[in-house]
Amino acid sequence: MTVQSRYIDIRDSLRTQLWPVPTVGIVLALIVGVALPELDRAVDDSLPASISAYLFGGGASAARTVLDAVASSLITVTSLTFSLTVVTLQLASGQFSPRLLRTFTRDRFVHFTLALFLATFVYALTVLRTVRSIGEEQAQFVPQLSVTLAFVLAVASVVALVLFLAHLAREIRVETMLQGVRKDAIAAVVRLLAPGEGPDDDETSDMAASFKDSDPILADKSGFLTSVDHDGLCAAASEIGAVVLIERWPGAFVVAGTPIGRSRGVPKNPKETVAAFEAALKKSLTIRNERNDTQDFTFGLRQLTDVTTKALSPGVNDPTTAIHSLGHISALLCEIARHDLRPQRWYDDDGCLRVVCLQPGFSDILDEALAQPRRYGASDPALMVRLFELLREVGWSVRTPHQREAVTGQLARLRATAAAQDFDEAERAQLGRCDVQVQQALRGLWAESS
Repeated sequence: MTVQSRYIDIRDSLRTQLWPVPTVGIVLALIVGVALPELDRAVDDSLPASISAYLFGGGASAARTVLDAVASSLITVTSLTFSLTVVTLQLASGQFSPRLLRTFTRDRFVHFTLALFLATFVYALTVLRTVRSIGEEQAQFVPQLSVTLAFVLAVASVVALVLFLAHLAREIRVETMLQGVRKDAIAAVVRLLAPGEGPDDDETSDMAASFKDSDPILADKSGFLTSVDHDGLCAAASEIGAVVLIERWPGAFVVAGTPIGRSRGVPKNPKETVAAFEAALKKSLTIRNERNDTQDFTFGLRQLTDVTTKALSPGVNDPTTAIHSLGHISALLCEIARHDLRPQRWYDDDGCLRVVCLQPGFSDILDEALAQPRRYGASDPALMVRLFELLREVGWSVRTPHQREAVTGQLARLRATAAAQDFDEAERAQLGRCDVQVQQALRGLWAESS
């Protein structure tokens, strides 16, 4: 894994957790809650009147009342915020897709809102312990600066609560979610794939055939392959003079003890060297219990397809959402069509090939996007029209014969699905016109069919 990929992986792991940012806020609140009262002691009665006029002016009893009110109200607001967040997660999981939960748990607005609420609560409690009344062992002490800051944080929390509710109402809208997933998916495609269509022929089968009689590389545990440390793998292979083929790409589910790739040239080395190489292999392959987009550029496509199929289920029955989702899928497929999907290669310092990583072909990606919507939405003429339009848009964007063959194959399957449905004459005529438009787009024409 490159330094950039490792950084992205660590950042993604932290961003999908709700605790890191609030934890930082709590620590900062403790530090400020301890340090600011000491500053109050240092500047007590020495502040100019122009500043003191805006600071808290009550006594110790009033300061305790304010701080106690801030602390008790903020813990209630924090509980409400957590409850709303959990309800939102349940809504997204049940109505759209469980794989959309990552979109909400990585929301920075939610993170910083929770951090502000918890920090205000902890800060108020920390300052409360420093207030002293007359008659106690120590002289009366009212930290004016500290109590004033607690009041400011309380007001800021109220504003944040209003903004949080508005933000949450916007984020649970399906169009907002679809747009966010599409943007993240396109960013992953641009980051992970080189621009360019690549050659016309499919190199994947040829590359796999060249490793036919080589030694299998077995997965050490079950889960989703999320990333491959290409640099570490290349260094390990170069050290023993081997060539490694990783057949499963990030996003694939692998089962412990089954082949995940192949290697050539390993048995020629001593057993100790081979053992070290196998240990380096396990270290270079990251397997986790859920997918992410660190190196998996099809993860966003999976999310969008899930929303489409979920909307077509009898329990939801929302074909409009499915049609909108297909629009975002089309935009993502058109972007993928402009990038190179050939197997990725890594060479050592001497220019020798050491690591080859296969990638999903364009036909595989297109099938993943269309197979389920075509099956579950076959009886809806409006959705079938949108599928034809998707193929038209993708057909216009492809550049190589291999990509055109993939679109042509999907067109034939979509045509057969439409022919098997009980549509009336007007609907069949409309689908027929859409069919012609796809064929025209594959020839570089966008004219409306007659």
